[in-house]
Amino acid sequence: MNEKIIVLEKITKSFFGNNALTDVDFDLNKSEIHCICGENGAGKSTLIKLLSGALLPDNGKIIIDGAVYKGLSPQQAHVLGIQVIYQESHLFPNMNIAENIFAGHEKLKRFCIIDKRTLHLEAQKILDDLGTDLNSYSIVDDLSVAQKQYVKIARALAHHPKVLIFDEPTTMFNITDANRLLNTIVELKQKGISIIYITHKLSEIIQIADRVTVLRDGYKISCHDSSLKRLTISQITNDMIGRSMELLYKREKSQIGKTVFEVKDLKVKPGGPQVSFSLRRGEILGIAGMVGAGRTEIAEAIFGVAKKYGGTFWLHGEEIRNNTPQHAIANGLCLITEDRQKTGVLLDMNINQNITITALDKIKGFLMDKNHENDLATEIVKKTNLKALDYNTDVRYLSGGNQQKVVVGKWIFRDAEIIIFDEPTRGIDINSKSEIYALMEDLLKDGKSIIMISSDMPELISISDRVLIVKGGKIVGQLEGDDINEEGIIALAL
Repeated sequence: MNEKIIVLEKITKSFFGNNALTDVDFDLNKSEIHCICGENGAGKSTLIKLLSGALLPDNGKIIIDGAVYKGLSPQQAHVLGIQVIYQESHLFPNMNIAENIFAGHEKLKRFCIIDKRTLHLEAQKILDDLGTDLNSYSIVDDLSVAQKQYVKIARALAHHPKVLIFDEPTTMFNITDANRLLNTIVELKQKGISIIYITHKLSEIIQIADRVTVLRDGYKISCHDSSLKRLTISQITNDMIGRSMELLYKREKSQIGKTVFEVKDLKVKPGGPQVSFSLRRGEILGIAGMVGAGRTEIAEAIFGVAKKYGGTFWLHGEEIRNNTPQHAIANGLCLITEDRQKTGVLLDMNINQNITITALDKIKGFLMDKNHENDLATEIVKKTNLKALDYNTDVRYLSGGNQQKVVVGKWIFRDAEIIIFDEPTRGIDINSKSEIYALMEDLLKDGKSIIMISSDMPELISISDRVLIVKGGKIVGQLEGDDINEEGIIALAL
């Protein structure tokens, strides 16, 4: 019989009269990986915060190792062995790895002097046990995204946890780093640690889960035991959103016209390879490749955000100057970056302000006409199906999917002709993905053209008209129509 480490019974939590969780039951066994999935707003984050002590439930009880609690404080959760590894960094960038791992519980010698030698020895042992090649003296700011994730895991392990909760740990990872981390999580389970794993990547759930709980609109919809070998991505998706996954990846093909944009002999590095390709009216041109292959560098050079070391750009048969983002925008190009919070939106400005900022000249009057601005922004909000209680809401309080709609909306407002999407659906839920795809289709119907960089294989295969594969900064192949498949993309990318 499985030993239950955590049991939640009839947990309810509401905010301002809206239920985030309603009568939710959940349990975690010893040495188990229990995945929780659901769309943004399903209640996943609330459940984590209840277990970490960041929130208290309105009703229900939490049972840990047989002891019953009405709620936990952060200190209680820590003492009980619960550690959360959040998606956001929460590291000290200018400190070394060992200092990050033991921050707040440093090893001390006499007179409260930090014992740096012991600090580094113990930190290095944890890093080595995790199978990393990290050095405890390395400065965190110099690490890759994947390496920082291992520092967060090492920091949690320094507290000798019974339960580790992972919140979207592989969002910014390439395939290799993601698989490595998943293997690490399985090894932690084998060492007796119980894992709660939250992700939008359903393929990861199939790969590592012992059980899967699905939440929808604050309710527990199902709990699947993957040992029965009958669990599929389609089944999880259907539970999450109430319809089949196949409906999400079907695109109405648009009428593709003549070439509208060309890149000729582009160099993104001194002495680097040359990149040339064309984009047609009404087309989605996918760009595939491993992280680090040079895909984003190509996009940034086209948009003028990064320097180019050779090559030309042509729009409707005429050479254009794209040395700065201002040039690119004036020429009808836009870039929707992969990191929307850092370079896509202004978090402390409201929805309307974010949407209209790309074309303030459209707002009439010598001074800013706020009513006119609101009217114009409201049209875009409706077009993007953006969900918010108030359009004056600061963008930081929106879900990832709604933040992405704001980014797309501001370029719709600008009436950009060539839209470059860099990882258009990274870190957003399944339903928001389908809405982003619908927006892309609408753009094509309006005569726009799209360049789409993506690491999401189903997305590339189902949404693209053509796919260019980039490796080492150069295009190594092109797939079109029925030839676009996972085997072909991976073979060329590797």
